[in-house]
Amino acid sequence: MLKDLSHDLRVSPTRDERTRQEFVASLRRHVLADMAASMRATYEQRVLPAFQRAHGRAPADGDEVHDAMQDERYFRFYSAIRYNAQEMVFRSVIPVVERNLEELRDRVMARPGHVALDPALRVPNNVTNIDVHLSPGSYHTEYQPDDVSPGAIYDNSINVFAFNQMGRDIDDIGHSFANYVRLAYPDFHPRSILDAGCTVGHNTLPWARTFPEAEVTGIDVSAGLVRYAAARAASFGLPVRFRQMNATKLDFPDATFDVVFSSMFLHELPLKDIRAFFREAFRVLRPGGLLLNMELPPNNRMQPYDGFYLDWDSYYNKEPWYKPFRDQDYPQLCTAAGFAPGNFVEAVVPRYTYTPEAGFEAHIRRGARFGSRTGRLGEEIEWYGFGAWK
Repeated sequence: MLKDLSHDLRVSPTRDERTRQEFVASLRRHVLADMAASMRATYEQRVLPAFQRAHGRAPADGDEVHDAMQDERYFRFYSAIRYNAQEMVFRSVIPVVERNLEELRDRVMARPGHVALDPALRVPNNVTNIDVHLSPGSYHTEYQPDDVSPGAIYDNSINVFAFNQMGRDIDDIGHSFANYVRLAYPDFHPRSILDAGCTVGHNTLPWARTFPEAEVTGIDVSAGLVRYAAARAASFGLPVRFRQMNATKLDFPDATFDVVFSSMFLHELPLKDIRAFFREAFRVLRPGGLLLNMELPPNNRMQPYDGFYLDWDSYYNKEPWYKPFRDQDYPQLCTAAGFAPGNFVEAVVPRYTYTPEAGFEAHIRRGARFGSRTGRLGEEIEWYGFGAWK
């Protein structure tokens, strides 16, 4: 059963609307668990042996696996169901948001939180030119003055999309990496933290909870997202600041932050923008500061089939920069921005809000270990992160 969000901006679906959302969430779980397992069995039992007979070897990378799977009927069936289930997420959520939108906007305006908008900001083409994640209008389109629908749609769609696997308030990623920093580096006490590409601030707020003495700021290019994010933070009583800003051109002085964080952000950027963001992160970090990106694991650290599986979104989910990012050498991205080669950081962690702290800490002490659960949405997912110390 889907869990309700716990903040004051949550919207209440009718019984029929909730039933539809429950169905879509269950379908998503079925696709990413049962159907994915059947697809892997199909690969191992039929596609892989045929490839080995034809080439005298196993596929060398995810690209070769993808090419071999293209004509496989089950892969096509899996992809069709998964694509339609993705569209159904938004079809199950948008009517609920639209029905509650005027009341929701009034709530946001009554308690706006700390937000600064930039009417002159040009939303970049990688957001405006495609419906990212198949979300209609992407995450920036506004349909009325002071619109909060981009934030409300995002906030209310994630639990349907992830079938309750990202925490009560879709904040487990933020909790996992904030507490990773707390436990892995106990002598590090950040005073100023930036979350780049923060969307609705769901993974920003755990940093404020974990490091209550720090000043925490979230930025995003979408006015509708940060407007909603600030009110969302205010409903939790957290003094997090939000600004409409492009992470590739940060409007902060040099050496402003102790931590620059991002979550599921880099794979939505063209490579030139990833490199620009890394340079900006290096610039605004204080000496001894940490860049940490929760992301998808790199293809050069994954088995060919697992790389192929994770790259599905790049081909079929309106995320064209997803695979080009995963094909990069992550340490090189850091060193090219100015970070010393020996300062690279990498982590594979369990979900903090689902794991006893002793088990979580024991896991991170073992170091970054890659497997089929790394970065793969499901009930046993392990989050991946990387970055560097300045």
